[in-house]
Amino acid sequence: MIGNEVSLASPREVTALDAPPLADVDCCRDIPEFHGSFEPSLEPQLRPGQVLDGRFLIREVITRSGMATVYRAEDLLNGRREVAIKVPLRSLECDSAGFSRFQHEEEIGLRLSHPSLLKFHAVAGGKCRPYIATEFLRGCTLSHLAQVRRPIGETDALKVAALVCEAVGHMHAQGVIHCDLKPANIMICRDQTLRVLDFGLSSPPMRQRSVLAKLTTIFGAPEYMAPEQVENGPIDERTDIYALGTVLYELLTGSVPFPNEDPWQSAFQRTSGDPIAPRQLNPELSPQAEEIVLHALQRNPDNRYPSMAAFKADLDAPKRVPVTGLCKRLRPPRWKLSFHGTPVLAGLLLGFGSIGLLVIAFLVLRAHLPGR
Repeated sequence: MIGNEVSLASPREVTALDAPPLADVDCCRDIPEFHGSFEPSLEPQLRPGQVLDGRFLIREVITRSGMATVYRAEDLLNGRREVAIKVPLRSLECDSAGFSRFQHEEEIGLRLSHPSLLKFHAVAGGKCRPYIATEFLRGCTLSHLAQVRRPIGETDALKVAALVCEAVGHMHAQGVIHCDLKPANIMICRDQTLRVLDFGLSSPPMRQRSVLAKLTTIFGAPEYMAPEQVENGPIDERTDIYALGTVLYELLTGSVPFPNEDPWQSAFQRTSGDPIAPRQLNPELSPQAEEIVLHALQRNPDNRYPSMAAFKADLDAPKRVPVTGLCKRLRPPRWKLSFHGTPVLAGLLLGFGSIGLLVIAFLVLRAHLPGR
């Protein structure tokens, strides 16, 4: 098992400093092992028993998505430790944007070093094909855990969020914004530790987006995006704070802040309004927990927590959080036209608008024709 090991020699020898960070979190005991689904692929795969670059002995496939296959392997050059090998599909290698994201994930991962961030292993020399080597984790994502152990109690949810705060705060200190925080990118390990995953969309803060950047497609999970991400505006540390606030809202209530069958409608709703107060969905929540969540979910970044450290301070001591009545100042979202959420209606309105402009132009020209 990769991660911090707790000595079992004598319970009295284990101190608070020795215990894993989630040892006292009830929902994180006896974690099921779940690595993900297996999407079909006709591409050739690595075979069990195959040795990659004379170093990684492939043991089995553990998950496959539409972008990559992940294998459990042994690192023959480092005591046969278990590792995960992520290999992009050939189709992704032909997609410049997707493959750039894959390469970017490794570059960012190798720069970071924190016990609650996925650990990447450097591979010296050339590779026979593109792949990423990381530590191998046993456990399941927070998304899977929330499904099998719903609801997650308030105390447990706050502690999990505080640990994510600490990990992502380390990223921020290194000048990196995660940009894709969601339950599927948070791993709860069977050794009662946690890892934040997937740095493919991570970037430095962008205080001022270029015109080109504003015209590019936005990526990530719409249900967890901050309003400024949805509108392709500037991003900084507070963008991740909003995303983590969304994750915490879901853990505490069992629902994302703006539930909608169309995830893009959910995304655009947050640009014009506030979510339902958490205690309306879960009356057992404390006013302090509701205050913390709503503070993180402020539409205006200036009104959110200024840093992950400030967010974590309230998560660590919720009883000391002053209740300011944020729940009484919430405003429902206004209807807003979006090309993602209502593409047909948007197309019709643009079409009729263009026709109207042509008619007006024709009438103006006709009025100025000689002899009229």
